[in-house]
Amino acid sequence: MARQRRNDDWGFPRWRDYGSERAATNVRLCDRDGCSNPGDRPAPKAPNSPERWWFCQEHAAEYNAGWDYFRGLSAEEAEARAKAESGERRYRRASHWEWGNEGDGSRSRAELDALKLLGLDSDADMEAIKSAWRAAAKSSHPDVAGAGADAAERFRAVQAAWSVLQAADAARQAATER
Repeated sequence: MARQRRNDDWGFPRWRDYGSERAATNVRLCDRDGCSNPGDRPAPKAPNSPERWWFCQEHAAEYNAGWDYFRGLSAEEAEARAKAESGERRYRRASHWEWGNEGDGSRSRAELDALKLLGLDSDADMEAIKSAWRAAAKSSHPDVAGAGADAAERFRAVQAAWSVLQAADAARQAATER
């Protein structure tokens, strides 16, 4: 008969770390065919379905990039479903998110303010920004608008807006090149 060995899991202090069990842990693998990474990120198989896929981080990002909740619906049907589901909610949107009411989250508050100063939408591309900046700079330049304090202040604000937007675009391009 085999001799019983001492177990360090009894008493106080516990001699082994908590969570360091002796049994092997079960690891769920990614549901993507051929992937051997742990699948620890759930993704719905269909809208309003309790069934989930379990993907690794890379495949979850790939799956979510193509996810469209309203796929197969016309614009009217999608709007009706969104309206019906917003009526089902019994909670109020958190008040601390109310400051970020415009934009899609891809631009900072400084960029949104600069775009507003130039009279552009929050999703304007760099070509539209450049043409709006040139037009605003020409119209508010002291040689054209005069030597008044208001014109000088407007010109400085337009130049500051341009520098904010140009720096943000350069940072975005540098991040995509990595």
